[in-house]
Amino acid sequence: MADTTLIHGRYRLLELIGRGGMGEVWAARDESLGRRVAVKCLKPLGPQHEQSFARVLRERFRREARVAAALQHRGVTVVHDFGEFEGGLYLVMELLDGRNLSELLQDHKGHPLPVADVVDIAEQVSSALAYTHQQGIVHRDLKPANIMWLPDGTVKILDFGIARLGADIGFTSRLTGTGIAMGTPHYMSPEQIGGASVDHRSDLYSLGCVLYELATGAPPFDLDDAWAILVGHRDTVPGPPRVRRPELPEFFEEIVLDLLAKEPGARPQDARELVRRLAAGRGLVPAPDTPSTVAPPPVRPRGLPSWARGMTTGHKATGSTPPDPAPPDPDASLTGAWTTALPPVPPAPDRPPPPPPELLAALDERHREGLGLGRAGRWAEAGEVHRAVAAARAEALGPDHPDTLVSQYEVAFALSRTGREAEALRAFDLVAQARARTLGPDDPGALDARQETAYVLGRLGRHFEAHEVYASVLAARKRVMGPDDPVTLRCRHNLAFNLGRLGRLEDAYRMACDVAADRARVLGAGHPDTLVSRYEVAYVLGQLGRWVEALQVYREVASARAAVLGADHPDTLAARYEIGIALGRLGRSAEALELYRVLVEDRTRIDGAASPETLRARHGLGVNLGRLARWEEALAEARDVCALRERVLGADHPDTLVSRREIAVGLGWLGRWTAALTVYRQVADARERVLGATHPDALASRNEEAHCLEQLGRDTEAAAMRRRVATLRQESGVPGRGR
Repeated sequence: MADTTLIHGRYRLLELIGRGGMGEVWAARDESLGRRVAVKCLKPLGPQHEQSFARVLRERFRREARVAAALQHRGVTVVHDFGEFEGGLYLVMELLDGRNLSELLQDHKGHPLPVADVVDIAEQVSSALAYTHQQGIVHRDLKPANIMWLPDGTVKILDFGIARLGADIGFTSRLTGTGIAMGTPHYMSPEQIGGASVDHRSDLYSLGCVLYELATGAPPFDLDDAWAILVGHRDTVPGPPRVRRPELPEFFEEIVLDLLAKEPGARPQDARELVRRLAAGRGLVPAPDTPSTVAPPPVRPRGLPSWARGMTTGHKATGSTPPDPAPPDPDASLTGAWTTALPPVPPAPDRPPPPPPELLAALDERHREGLGLGRAGRWAEAGEVHRAVAAARAEALGPDHPDTLVSQYEVAFALSRTGREAEALRAFDLVAQARARTLGPDDPGALDARQETAYVLGRLGRHFEAHEVYASVLAARKRVMGPDDPVTLRCRHNLAFNLGRLGRLEDAYRMACDVAADRARVLGAGHPDTLVSRYEVAYVLGQLGRWVEALQVYREVASARAAVLGADHPDTLAARYEIGIALGRLGRSAEALELYRVLVEDRTRIDGAASPETLRARHGLGVNLGRLARWEEALAEARDVCALRERVLGADHPDTLVSRREIAVGLGWLGRWTAALTVYRQVADARERVLGATHPDALASRNEEAHCLEQLGRDTEAAAMRRRVATLRQESGVPGRGR
């Protein structure tokens, strides 16, 4: 590619800074945002590849790139964008100024790094792996050249997803006649060598190889023959690191040897265990008498980003020959810098002793238990678990520790899912403030909490405030992550959703369509997020009274979800529910009733009879019984569903109140207006108490109360009630009823 190339009118390639088996790396300028980036251009496929293979590869690339772009951790390189240009695939990444660990070892001429620095690197890499493994992502090619040391001491892992992609394309070298992926033999796990499936424990083995080399100056199997290296990984127990370097702490040697166990089951089972063990042993590492001998990477003019050089690394770090250095680059700098750094660690004399590892492990387990309860829809129990974990983490780690704030976020989330919106709003706001204060205003966790704040504001009917928060968060998302980042697109989706609740239906429709198109372009037409936006398009069409179009889109979404996610996936079932809504609105209640009968059976089979989603389907069934004038059956169904919802969700949960309102509707149609008035008042009082007097649902309930009064001949009271509703609506600016 020439240095005048402009990719998609946005990324201008400025200088070739690396070339390897998979392609080229260029320093580039993002013309849209005015920042310097690195663009990794993968080689175009050769004529030996069939068109069907090319299509599969492109889809794999998009999937791997989406995964990489979704990673948000200070220890993982930022991926800004990806795409296809002139037959080749490309990734846009932050341009880093630093030295990879391979280069640092070369600078030391084969001598090991200081112990304190090795332990610090181990902690940072373990933390990044703990995060990525929790997302279900395995690196598969962890080596010194894929780990970067930045000027501020931050350590970053590079090239998630690229190693597997290279194997698919055929750029990874192979051993003659064996069919074994060569990769970088000094850091391969035994299961990789044997061609077995790999999981996160393979990354832990590779990390053990890296730490062994950093600590001793040589990899565990320091041989020149590739086959001998692989046999060593498979069959030979590595020598203890302290034999080569006696001053290494015993705890560190134990960790490295545990990582290098031949069987995956004998290694530490996750990187979080490494983080805890390293933190517990940190106090045993002697502080150097002088500052670290691992000098931060100099701010060199036109420096070669180390991850670009890493593309050609195929041997141990200390034995590889570095490529010729590129000319100096005065503008090379860290762009898109992470804002999720942990708070500064106080000097050792002032730092309290770390909490016992077993306590942290127990809290992690309880945290996972709370997440499981939430996934099962048991939000009240989940909230109690998270509240207990948050309190314990605050005591053990401090109130502003990221783990504490994660638990507090989950407490807020559980509150919002149990109808306690006012409490959830306060909780999310506290988390957002704490994360912004300690981790920076653009910290992804702070933005997540603010986005949930906006969602809860919408649930409370405070859509104007929600709009302001969404707009502010969206501006930050675009600035930090770019307009096409999946998280940015999610925020745009939420903004479109809120526009509809503001009554700006045409604006909401246009934005929802735009977001659906952008998600289809970035993520794919069948991606769940794309289908969520199409689902919102259908909803707004319904709000605009365009129910025929809405029904068509809902059916397309349901069909696509069934194909992509499966017929029993919750999102597929949710789309089927909305098809029933559209059928009912079009007066096709008999079809809707039959749809809901089948849906209730499916929900009961999948989720259980008392599941909130099963009860929602039963609610839809009852509504359509009423539309068919089968009011006695409708009333019985509403009472049964309301009783179950009250037991499962609570008396004041919005879904419970919807069912209670349906009881009032049935009573009214049966001419039992006095009983209906009592129930409508119960619903209105509860909605005012939970949502506030100006919430659209509370105002709608008061209007229904007025209607009952009119039916009972109490016109004066009814008129007073309607005046009160009109005044509240005018003062609050509420345009109409929410969903």
